[in-house]
Amino acid sequence: MLKIVYQVCCGMDVHKKFVVATIASTDDKNITSYHTKQFSTYSKDLYQLKAWLFQHNCKEICMESTGKYWIPIYNILEDSCTITLANPRYVKNIPGKKTDKRDALWLADLHKHGLVPGSFIPPKNIRELRDLMRYRFKLTNFRSSEKNRFQNSLTVSNIMISSVVSDTFGKSSSAIIKYAMEHPDDLDIDYSQFLHKSMIAKADEIKIAMQGNISKEQNAKMSVCLNHYDYINSCISQLDTAISLISKEFESQIKIISSAPGLTKQSAISVISEIGINMLVFKDAKHLCSWAGVTPQNNESAGKKKNVHISRAGAYLKPILIQCANAAIKDKSCPYFKHRYESIKKRRGHKRAIIAIARMLLTCIYNMILNNEVFDNSIYEEYFKRENSSKHINPNIDRIILFLQAQGFEVTKTDKEISPQTS
Repeated sequence: MLKIVYQVCCGMDVHKKFVVATIASTDDKNITSYHTKQFSTYSKDLYQLKAWLFQHNCKEICMESTGKYWIPIYNILEDSCTITLANPRYVKNIPGKKTDKRDALWLADLHKHGLVPGSFIPPKNIRELRDLMRYRFKLTNFRSSEKNRFQNSLTVSNIMISSVVSDTFGKSSSAIIKYAMEHPDDLDIDYSQFLHKSMIAKADEIKIAMQGNISKEQNAKMSVCLNHYDYINSCISQLDTAISLISKEFESQIKIISSAPGLTKQSAISVISEIGINMLVFKDAKHLCSWAGVTPQNNESAGKKKNVHISRAGAYLKPILIQCANAAIKDKSCPYFKHRYESIKKRRGHKRAIIAIARMLLTCIYNMILNNEVFDNSIYEEYFKRENSSKHINPNIDRIILFLQAQGFEVTKTDKEISPQTS
């Protein structure tokens, strides 16, 4: 018989328009009685739900993370109840037996035995920051899409300025393209008047690259793309203003995180918005890395470990960590990450190597926040000293010694050098 963990708890089946709540009350004889009631998701009825839970002395709640529909309920019950937010994958009911009331009762039964693993829910200030940062991420993707559409229109119009300049949306190239769009019939243009002094030498090559034909249709499309691009930029700047106000509360943590290689202030804010600043909610650094989706999954059967990939978790955190990992391996102030990347890449390839570096960075971030310490490069300098001091040792001999020791042999090292025999 399973142990009763919560004598009184509530399971909630959450929908857009209503929520079905079932309170499971277990007496001293381990007999459970159930009380089910349905409430609408208007704030007025949710406060009635709160009063109903208080009436039954219920402070333990379990509900599925159904889209965004759980958030209004969480906001109202957060201060008076302990809420376990469950991943639907772990509390799925038996197919063919599903109704709203049965789902709520099933959640209550699972939760009273403590069988539901709760999802990580950060405090309200972190949730607000996360919402803004994720929206900023979406807007950045929209901006990249508009840049790609604009570049496609240039290619269709036989304008190959992207082959000459490094950034099509740079100051000089933007001025050139804008003039070409406003004067499509002007073929003899002196482009040197638009160029920065560092690009004057490319004036003739740019003139050749601009010898295309922008049709009226492509001109109209490019104008819309540019207007949308500028509007998205203004939206991102407004978001940055709001983000900077909220992130002032976490200045010390941002300073600590941004001291690590490959991490800037912007990326530090993004990381905090996803994992928060309280590392005690995670068991250890490995648990955090697994939650972020940068560790391989387990797939073992009959003693055989099958090939696995990283999980799909961390849809917003993982891209940030990978970008930071790519920057960290190019940081000359701390060559350790580049050294580890190159050694893993030889055996496992670029993708697995960069994920490994992302996991190392997240482990560093966990320990830095937990211990309230900035990144210490001296630890990795000592690693390189040990690495360099062992370079004169033949790695093949070391491998042979380890193999012999694994077979049960005793190996004694001597200082005597054995010169290679020549025939």
